[in-house]
Amino acid sequence: MQLDRWTRIYLTVLGVLALLAVVAWLWNRDPRVAELNAQLARDALIADYPYRFRVLAIEDKTVVVSSPRSPQVPAVRFLAALEPGLRGKSDQDPDMIAAQQRLGLVQSQVSARLKAYPGIERLRWQLDVDWYAQHGIVMP
Repeated sequence: MQLDRWTRIYLTVLGVLALLAVVAWLWNRDPRVAELNAQLARDALIADYPYRFRVLAIEDKTVVVSSPRSPQVPAVRFLAALEPGLRGKSDQDPDMIAAQQRLGLVQSQVSARLKAYPGIERLRWQLDVDWYAQHGIVMP
């Protein structure tokens, strides 16, 4: 199939722009993010938890981590979506209390692991809005 001259120019310009975008993305990527995510994946307690905590970025000495916890959404609602066996249970139910304690333990482990990394002093949790959307939970 023969392309006309303007189509070839257009496709060439698009290809160059796409290549420049990929190079810029690779240039600005912080390799520590992948390294920290690999560390989290190697930790048995964190890796076994049904929610996958992820390092999203490193900003100076602060690591930004995805989190399901939010003042906007009660922990009970998140845990019921995470573990279907908890649906309909009150926040005083022993299973729900145990699930909340486990979440707190895992988040503490995530925090400790990341703060132990050289150059990281603080951790900022960022609400994982995409996770909620994927589980049919509308954020207020």
